[in-house]
Amino acid sequence: MKAVILAGGSGTRLWPVSRYGLPKQFIKLNGGKSLLAQTVERLAAVVPLRDIFVITNEDYRFHVQEDLRSVSLAMENNVILEPVGRNTAPAIALVMKYCLEKLKCPKDEVIFICPSDHIIEPVEKFAGYARQAEAAAKAGSIVTFGIKPSRPETGYGYIKKGGKARGGGVFKVEKFAEKPDLKTAGKYLKAGDYYWNSGMFSFSIATMLSEFKAYAPEISRKMGATLAKMTADFKNMPSISIDYAVMEKSKKAAVLPIDILWSDVGSWDSLPEVIKPDAEGNVKVGDVLALDTERTIVMGEKRLIAAIGLKDLIIVDTVDALLIARRGEAQRVKEVVDMLKERKRKEVVEHLTTYRPWGHFVVLEEGPRYKIKRIVLKPGQKVSHQLHYHRSEHWIIVKGTARVTLGGKTKLVHENESTYVPKSTEHRLENPGRVPLEMIEVQNGEYVGEDDIVRLNDIYGRKNK
Repeated sequence: MKAVILAGGSGTRLWPVSRYGLPKQFIKLNGGKSLLAQTVERLAAVVPLRDIFVITNEDYRFHVQEDLRSVSLAMENNVILEPVGRNTAPAIALVMKYCLEKLKCPKDEVIFICPSDHIIEPVEKFAGYARQAEAAAKAGSIVTFGIKPSRPETGYGYIKKGGKARGGGVFKVEKFAEKPDLKTAGKYLKAGDYYWNSGMFSFSIATMLSEFKAYAPEISRKMGATLAKMTADFKNMPSISIDYAVMEKSKKAAVLPIDILWSDVGSWDSLPEVIKPDAEGNVKVGDVLALDTERTIVMGEKRLIAAIGLKDLIIVDTVDALLIARRGEAQRVKEVVDMLKERKRKEVVEHLTTYRPWGHFVVLEEGPRYKIKRIVLKPGQKVSHQLHYHRSEHWIIVKGTARVTLGGKTKLVHENESTYVPKSTEHRLENPGRVPLEMIEVQNGEYVGEDDIVRLNDIYGRKNK
């Protein structure tokens, strides 16, 4: 069996922590590792690490590789790249083509598909369900995992189970139901045969190929080409989910009911599901002091947050944005994000901390004609060979040693030393040492935007953006 994690989404339901530049799968909510890294470790209880792959897009490739390295250096290249986002049905088609052509999988190989940003516990119980689904998939079913509901939830789609299906322990899908209103969700909970749709699937390649041919013929035809041609033509794939394309039509759809701690962390309201509240019902992350405060979520990054006399609130504080909402209103964060997009506000796209394949930088201060950054360059890494037309830069080394190429000449710059990069001058920064290189960069010019970069050569294959 091959396990494939879907990690191309750019969801912002956990804004201001989750943004387009660093979506939910890469943030660390309940521990020292990202949700993606936790997903990989969870799947390692089901299949060997070499059989776990992540499908994502070019924008997130380096984030994915970094998270894979945090689990195992051998996993760094277990990445399947989508040229453009086309929803889950084309993504799964690309996964199957990759498995057949690149990995030389037989058509009876079972593929397990799961999202990258869910919380599932305990791992051992999840692994047992995954193996049960594998057996049903080998028997010809397309198995979706149905979570036993614990409350009348309006934020999830539902699956109604029917009679028993082939494979033992799984049931035919009687119907898929869209996200209901509260009254309907209450009826589903009371009925006892409705389950939350988890977005996890298990199927054999042969079975899914057959169903694509029957119900998604346009995708099926494009799969007839080579992987290279299919990838080149991927932008012309229909944008459709696997539910709409196949699952809601297929006679082979089955549901495996599972009773397990599961959350898709779909909004700030769901945080108490994954972080245990204190005796007053508060969830506190960061340096938080709460007095006479109940059932309130407070999440901070750097500064102290003091909460006094609050009830049923959500407070999420980041360096450049603060969210305050009532509990139960967290789904409306999407409205805020839409407003920010309309106004072209950068807070919806990126944090003051921006991650690059070579390390990261933090914007410390910015104003008309200047920007100040703290840059951290990982050992052995280098930024692109580049130039800027609208700004000059002054670099001050705080820690480590920099190898600086400036106008064709190379020199070493040590701690407490500095160098100057004039406008329109070709330059490159490298870290030849064994410790992270830390430096302060002061930019000055008529324009200090991140798109004033002309990349002349880049070891990571990036273009000018």
